Amino acid sequence: MGLLERFEREVGSAVPRAGGGTVENPTPLDDMTRDVSECARKLYGIDLGPDFRVYGKIESGLPGGSIKTRPAVQIIREAIESGKLREGQPVIEATSGNFGIALGLLSGMGVRVIALVSRKLQEGVFEQLRAGRVEIIDMDVDICPAPGMENRADELAAKAGAASVRSRLSQMGMDTAVFDEHLGEIERLLGRKDVIKLAAYLGRIYGMFCPQQYDNELNVEAHRTVTAVELDAQLRSAGQDPSEYQLFCTFGTGGTSGGLSRHMREKHGKKSVHVVFPVPGQDVAGIRTKANAEGLALYRPGEYASQIETDFAKARPMLKFMVGKNRDMGESSALALYAAVMAASSGAASKFVVIVADGAAKYRRSLEAAQPAEVSLEEAASAEYDRIVWVHPRYAPREEGIEMLARSLGVEKSRITVTS
Repeated sequence: MGLLERFEREVGSAVPRAGGGTVENPTPLDDMTRDVSECARKLYGIDLGPDFRVYGKIESGLPGGSIKTRPAVQIIREAIESGKLREGQPVIEATSGNFGIALGLLSGMGVRVIALVSRKLQEGVFEQLRAGRVEIIDMDVDICPAPGMENRADELAAKAGAASVRSRLSQMGMDTAVFDEHLGEIERLLGRKDVIKLAAYLGRIYGMFCPQQYDNELNVEAHRTVTAVELDAQLRSAGQDPSEYQLFCTFGTGGTSGGLSRHMREKHGKKSVHVVFPVPGQDVAGIRTKANAEGLALYRPGEYASQIETDFAKARPMLKFMVGKNRDMGESSALALYAAVMAASSGAASKFVVIVADGAAKYRRSLEAAQPAEVSLEEAASAEYDRIVWVHPRYAPREEGIEMLARSLGVEKSRITVTS
């Protein structure tokens, strides 16, 4: 059985694919209106009104667990068909996690996969990469690989980084003489922290295939020709007019936002895609800040309806609330959902689709470690919480006070913690 046949049988057949005017294996489009309205009211004191409606495009059920599987499959399929990826050839890529996890699906076919990643990634991401038998080169860089910083080369950091990468390649059985022959260019790329081009360069000198997701137009086409078409059909099946909806997504490589934007412009003649970024300085799993998007080939702000910088600290309580409602979403999806709620509360629009790019599994540890939300007594009485923490700065209730509080809230006294 050839490589392409094995790929289609083991990976490609389970991923959405356009054909004959329809999309096979679509991911769910869930009406999240009730839960999101409740969340907005209880956590933020916002009444979104009767006209508010929000759907979530749920991608966590895809093989690999995220929306990144869509472009990964399209890029790998084309590479096999064109001969760019051959039997026995390793694959190497820079990734913030999800694309690398998707590439890990190739390991089951005997394809060797190497990922350049940040040491700052959450442990759950590392666990899933290892579970997919992805070989990891972890580096001292931002979570999302940067496109490179001109005129900011750090010679000492470059040399240290090159030594680390060389050591790891040696452990993987790679010929370090090849590395040494190209050391100057490798150090130059590391000095600029250009992990994206470094992955492509290592692929070239070692004869590996690099998908180059950050520059590959197939990343955009996967969403223009499949995701967007699928979404249109699902909205129409729900009795909705897709042209009336605003689409909210976060930015990792630019593939999702680019593909959806092009479809909305070509099919509906309008800009409807709002791209959501965390505020400067925040690390939100799998996505980048607006400043770090600049310079990427697929970052095309002229195609978007808007760009929104949103504080993840404000979105985090929504993430906990929605996961508590058995809504499977990760950090980036909560950020996009929060931005949509803020847009709705301002009256900018009332109908939304939020791309729920991945699930909560990789981020559960950070979710559990997050500080509990501070709520009023009335809010605590109207919702179910795992723990209730008393944080009054001047008064700590005695035992009888805690018992009275528990009775008023209708909870067990053991669920109430009083800070000292």
